[in-house]
Amino acid sequence: MIISRTPYRISFFGGGTDYPTWYTEHGGAVLSATINKYCYITARKLPPFFEYKNRIRYFKNEETQTLEAIEHPSVREVARYLNIEEGLEIVHAGDLPAQSGLGSSSTFTVGLLNALHGLQNYMPNKRELALKAIHIEQNVIGEAVGSQDQAAAAFGGLNLITFSKSRIIDVDPILLSEARLLDLQDHLLLCFTGFARTASVIAQQQIDQIHAKASELNSMQILCDEALKALINEEVPISKFGSLLHEQWQIKRKLSTVITNKQIDEIYERGIGAGAIGGKLLGAGSGGFMLFLAPKDKHEAIKKSLREKLFVPFRFESTGSKIIYFSHD
Repeated sequence: MIISRTPYRISFFGGGTDYPTWYTEHGGAVLSATINKYCYITARKLPPFFEYKNRIRYFKNEETQTLEAIEHPSVREVARYLNIEEGLEIVHAGDLPAQSGLGSSSTFTVGLLNALHGLQNYMPNKRELALKAIHIEQNVIGEAVGSQDQAAAAFGGLNLITFSKSRIIDVDPILLSEARLLDLQDHLLLCFTGFARTASVIAQQQIDQIHAKASELNSMQILCDEALKALINEEVPISKFGSLLHEQWQIKRKLSTVITNKQIDEIYERGIGAGAIGGKLLGAGSGGFMLFLAPKDKHEAIKKSLREKLFVPFRFESTGSKIIYFSHD
């Protein structure tokens, strides 16, 4: 039996420039961090004592005789990609709900790849995990997803992830002092809007309009560069990072008509009114988690202004996807 643990991520800047449709023509860059909320995948070879060969447990229960009959696209295609012939039992558990804007779909794929490779007594490196997950999601399953979530989940940490026109993906750690990293962390609030959405549907609309939104995406890339410079210059207050988040959210809202709605706008406005400097909706849009950046002495006021919403405490993490349990028994 093997258990993999893979972190969810917060994407600060550059989301949208990580779609291949965009970066193969213009390049792209994303500034993101993984957090100490995880997706756990338990995997083992299923003994041949059952009426079925494969047993999959997530929010659904699947029992199948063949890999082809598995409904979960990531489980089916990862197992086929790795040429797994033995029966499988896979169980998923997550610290946070799916479809919440924290890269949960790609986090699952990365963690599953790590676990099933482990069953084959192979330990892939972080780059290999990321690139295989991107290939499976984009090329095999054909999902409308970008390329940032897989890299973040595999590598972990606070990173600048860049995408070249020739499809080369670089993950560069952002090196901050402990005090600066804590300052950023202590300014952040994660608020669950309560609205679930299917990211790939929203993302497909963004992809379809991507060339018509070139001006907005170029502006978001520029803001990503500005945010990185502000973050690594410790003489610049973290509030500047928050102001840039606010500026980016105003641009991101224009990328598609389905990114935001009246309820999400109201949540954001209430947070700003209670003292947040800036923030953004995480993920593709239309629901999930809202991120606020605010001085710590404003946090209680923001929580009170959104008292009906759930705020999730978190810390940054830097491990990425890893195997936390392995047994031959």
